[in-house]
Amino acid sequence: MAALPGEYFSVGSRVSSGRCQEQRLQGEVVTFDYQFKMLALKCPSSSGKPNHADILLINLTVCFRSGNNYDRTETPPPLASLSVSKLASKARTEKEEKLSQAYAISADGQQLFQTIHKTIKDCKWQEKNIVVMEEVVITPPYQVENCKGKEGSALSHVGKIVEKHFRDVESQKILQRSQAQQPQKEAALSS
Repeated sequence: MAALPGEYFSVGSRVSSGRCQEQRLQGEVVTFDYQFKMLALKCPSSSGKPNHADILLINLTVCFRSGNNYDRTETPPPLASLSVSKLASKARTEKEEKLSQAYAISADGQQLFQTIHKTIKDCKWQEKNIVVMEEVVITPPYQVENCKGKEGSALSHVGKIVEKHFRDVESQKILQRSQAQQPQKEAALSS
């Protein structure tokens, strides 16, 4: 199945009747590297699951050709040139935006977001605000009174989650303080 000089596979084309290690190869081309003669084929799932597919990576220098269907026989067109400076600039800008958003969101907000997300997956950040189910917005400092939205079960449910979160955080702080004081009390008793 080795590609002959000048042959290449276009993405989306169908390849069939190839043989590699005594296995018949058939599928849709996902990608092809002309220089290294590597081909990725999307084939029906070997598990039989209807919404799944197998991806076969094939080294065409090892496999032999046997009646393959090629779409093209000319050298592939060169890749479009990329402006590395533009890409680097865009990446830098996006990184700076993400960092500024991360610094703007307090640790309490992050913890609350994670707590809500465990119960309600439809939860996202919108700048400094937490948006839950597109109905409830929690603004800094992320307390129960900072939950805004249309009156109803969603607002009530989110409010209860926020309230429980801060009760749990406070309980955890009290527990940590008492555990930190325990060695001091034991040291004082042993003296």
